[in-house]
Amino acid sequence: MGGALHVGDETSFSKPPLLIIHPIMKMASAVFFLVGLLAMVTSAHGYGGGGWVNARATFYGGGDASGTMGGACGYGNLYSQGYGTNTAALSTALFNNGLGCGSCYEIRCVNDPKWCLPGSIVVTATNFCPPNNALPNNAGGWCNPPQHHFDLSQPVFQHIAQYKAGVVPVSYRRVPCRRRGGIRFTINGHSYFNLVLITNVGGAGDVHSVSVKGSKTGWQAMSRNWGQNWQSNSYLNGQALSFKVTTSDGRTVVSYNAAPARWSFGQTFTGAQFR
Repeated sequence: MGGALHVGDETSFSKPPLLIIHPIMKMASAVFFLVGLLAMVTSAHGYGGGGWVNARATFYGGGDASGTMGGACGYGNLYSQGYGTNTAALSTALFNNGLGCGSCYEIRCVNDPKWCLPGSIVVTATNFCPPNNALPNNAGGWCNPPQHHFDLSQPVFQHIAQYKAGVVPVSYRRVPCRRRGGIRFTINGHSYFNLVLITNVGGAGDVHSVSVKGSKTGWQAMSRNWGQNWQSNSYLNGQALSFKVTTSDGRTVVSYNAAPARWSFGQTFTGAQFR
């Protein structure tokens, strides 16, 4: 095992011997190939298929989740943006200075039969849960580094735990984000300061780099201003705009001419989507 398969001394044959592979061996080889390919795809995507990680969860925002609107990712009205109440504010360790915005997690309540409810939820990261260094990590300072913590909207929290629990132990894993329609680009700012909010991103969900191309320019890298607001200081007025979006797993999708030449600030346009 582990060495080369020797079928004979070449000098003993006028031609190489025929190595006959049993059909069962062929099937096994095919299975190993497919398993290996699937592993490579999962690894390349950087999400899904991973093990469960221990964390804690609390809730905020009220029974109608109105208090979760806005937030550190810049998404604004989570209802109109399509995220609804299945949202979470991430602790410092998960928020990654805003690069974690848009990522999706499956969460389930564990190891607390008094308060846990069966089943799991899938949420999108839309906000930041700031640390409270005045309190210990296990008594109020839930979002202090290096803890993994989810401050869920109240409605989605109550799908996995009872309201009176307040805080519960959970396990979580990254999962692909499933979105309807294409990636959305909301263009704000003014001439020479184009601030583009990127929402409704499928796949890994968390955008790590963006480039923009006007119909009169080449591709230009944008810088992240805050949350998922991406900035370009070029003069792009009167040009059709294309966007190149790359997520944390290294995958890229290009939305050609997502915004027509007659676009204006404050408008939202829909592009391609990760599949």
